[in-house]
Amino acid sequence: MLAGCPFHDLRVKLCAAGLRPTRQRLALGWLLFAKGDRHLTAENLQEEAQASRVSISLATIYNSLHQFTQTGLLREIAVDGSRTYFDTNVTDHHHFLIEGANTLIDIPQVAVDLLRLPPAPTGKRIAQVEVIVRLRDTPLA
Repeated sequence: MLAGCPFHDLRVKLCAAGLRPTRQRLALGWLLFAKGDRHLTAENLQEEAQASRVSISLATIYNSLHQFTQTGLLREIAVDGSRTYFDTNVTDHHHFLIEGANTLIDIPQVAVDLLRLPPAPTGKRIAQVEVIVRLRDTPLA
């Protein structure tokens, strides 16, 4: 494989994160990262894997997603404790959640004012702030 090849670049990305580029990780990484920044659930990824004829169990997908998250390749976003999304955009940003469609959309960083956060308790520091704004369709008048 040559430098500049997307498959080679994925192998390098996995190795740089400390992950061995196994066949399954490469297949999932290709599905995750080849389409740019996006938000997926494990179930979405399993559907894409099946559509691409990649045979991989849901348990393996969850394990891989958590490994990718722990090494900084993905960002995990828990919504209501019942649904977890994995974001390929690992920069600090916030989200709109479209209820009913269960779709996340990035909020531009400049659109959220975080200057008025409460102070952290003594001996603690704020590690990260995640804002999820829920959207619903407005009823027609």
